[in-house]
Parts: sequence; structure tokens; C-alpha cells
Amino acid sequence: MTSRPVIIVLTYNGLDLTLDCIRSLDRQTGAAFDVVIVDNASPDGTAEALHRRRPDLKVLQAGSNLGYAGGNNLGLRHAMRSGDGPFMLLNNDTLLEPDCIRSLLATLDRQPGIGILGPMVYTWGDGRTISSAGGQIDWRHADAINIGAGEPDEGQYGLRPVDFINGCSLLITRQAVEKAGLLDERYFMYWEETDWCTRVRRAGFDVRFEPRARLRHKTTILPAELGPTALYYMTRNRVLFFRQHAPGRQKLGAVLHAFHGAYRGVRQEARQGRAEHARALRRGMWDALCGRWGSAPSI
Repeated sequence: MTSRPVIIVLTYNGLDLTLDCIRSLDRQTGAAFDVVIVDNASPDGTAEALHRRRPDLKVLQAGSNLGYAGGNNLGLRHAMRSGDGPFMLLNNDTLLEPDCIRSLLATLDRQPGIGILGPMVYTWGDGRTISSAGGQIDWRHADAINIGAGEPDEGQYGLRPVDFINGCSLLITRQAVEKAGLLDERYFMYWEETDWCTRVRRAGFDVRFEPRARLRHKTTILPAELGPTALYYMTRNRVLFFRQHAPGRQKLGAVLHAFHGAYRGVRQEARQGRAEHARALRRGMWDALCGRWGSAPSI
């Protein structure tokens, strides 16, 4: 076993984005690591193109789209068979600044109690607009908030404990994985990193945000721009998370808040004439009531 870090890049289509992400890994300074690409059965030939264009990298091909949780678990199992980590989960639609990984590893070395560590996430393009400076769980209102979203980065968020790290990029230790377990594949995508961070904290580890490590993520920070698929999984999995993790006396209230929020969303989408979005929210509520988890391919 070695203690060499392993970066697990999860892809589903988007060859150009993936190659740009890998190039940002190539430009990292002051850190040595291995890279494993996990292709979630991309129908556009991403895996085959990566084999041709980056034969120096290990590419794992899933037999079907396993989602964020299942795809990353595939990469984690592979990485844990040959090394002690730590392991960094990285979306393919990210671009890392050159000292991102070095900054994360330096903090991990200085603070051995950390189980999960995450970087400052900026929005796509130029500027320093924050997408996530760590996350906070609102147990009373059944919500999870990306801290600082939409704010300019003026140094207002320092190294500190947080409730969760945005799943586009997080570093986890082998010890944390062994005690808390792998990602819960019932979530498929969305809320699984919040669940994982919660389990890691309850296993006795710190979850921290490191602002000196920085990257950009190509995603929206505006709920109104989410598509039906994202709305479905966010709605359903929000219920699953608070049903699992809300403290005893708050559990019923939190789950009811989650359903009430989804119901308000249905009405809002219907008023705006977005019937497909409203259907996705209704289905998310229904599947949560019925306990149907995992992949829902026909949204």
C-alpha cells in the first residue's frame, strides 16, 4: 500500500470538458498524485476517446450510468485496492487553479483529524464569484445551503469546519471511508455528498473548508435554471436525507418542510407554464413517499 493521493474524475459525456479538467490537473504544482477516470457509460464515446488521447491515464468504464454515487464508488473501490489515499472526487466540469491540490494536501497534513476537506468553488468564467465556500444544513427548514453562493470572494470565508463540502470536488481520507462507508447509492445524484459528510462527521472526523485551494465549476447557482432531472433528484433525495439524519424531535417537521417546499415548487412551475418541471417535482414527491430510490431513468 502507498499513501499517494488519487484523483477520481467522474465523467458522463463532455469529452472537451474532461480534457480541460485533466489539463488543469497536469498544471498542478507541488503535488504528486495519480489520476483515475471513471466514465459513466457515456453514449458519446468519451471513454474510447480518452483511451486514445490520454493513454497514460487509467480509465474505468461503468457498464451503465451509475450516477454520482455509484460512479465515484467504482473509482474509490479501485483506488483503495492499491493505495491508502487520500482520495479526491472531482467532477469533469471543473478547472483547478495550479496550487489547488497542494493547498488541500498541506492542510490535511497539518490537521490529522480531518476526514473530508474541500476547496473554494467559483462559478465558471472570469472573476471571483463564489459558487460554494462549504455548506450548511438548515435542519429546521430542511435545506442545505452552499455558503457564499453569488458573493464576490473578498476573503470573508476562512479555513473552518462546515456541515458539508460541495460534491464537485472533495478530498476524503481512507480512514474516513473505512469508518463512514462509501457513498450511499440510493441517492444516485444530489444530496449524496451531504449525506456522506454527515456520516463522516458522526464517525468522529472533521469536515473542513480550505479557501486557499480554488477551482471553477461549470454549473448554475440559480435554482430557477435547474432542469427537470435535477429537480426530481433534489426533491426526492431531500426527503431521504432528512428522514435519515434529522434529529429525533425535528425529523417529522423536517420531512414535512421538504414536502411543503416541493409542493410550493410544483405550484410555481405550473404558474410559469413549465409543465415538465412541475411533473418532475410531483414524481420526486411520490417516489419519496413510496421509498423508490436509486436511478429513475425515465424522467
